Amino acid sequence: MYKDIPEELKNAIEPVVLEHGLELMNVQTTRDRGMTILRVTIDTEEGDGRVAVDLLAKVSREVESVLDASEIMEEGYRLEVSSPGLDRMLAREKDFAAACGSQVKVRTRRPLDGRRRFRGELLDFKDGVVEVAVDGKRMGIPFDAIERANSIYAFSSADFQTDGSA
Repeated sequence: MYKDIPEELKNAIEPVVLEHGLELMNVQTTRDRGMTILRVTIDTEEGDGRVAVDLLAKVSREVESVLDASEIMEEGYRLEVSSPGLDRMLAREKDFAAACGSQVKVRTRRPLDGRRRFRGELLDFKDGVVEVAVDGKRMGIPFDAIERANSIYAFSSADFQTDGSA
């Protein structure tokens, strides 16, 4: 989630992203086989996820240069810069507002009504509360309680049609 990005990383990465007319969505640090992986998710100002591959590569090179010069990352790391993808990450309040009417998956930091995972239609987002229809009931989930959330892409027959040029 955007609000959880450590300030030091946000201050180093976000200016590079903004310089290219893009928006920073999330920065996540994980470990895999002893290596630190820094995953940076960026999006267009329109929030459509259509970030060109060459622009992703350019932002990645520039972010890596900034991080290496600042020595924020104390040890070796692997940088991955990507756009939100089909199962679009919902990381900022504006992402939730734009996804109203979509199917979503939400994981909370602590259990709400005995569970941490919710799946259903995002009905509304207002006053810091995400309203989701879960199992036929309307559920209010405080934005600050959300650990991770994604929209669920609904495939249609149009996704599998070809124009005959392949």
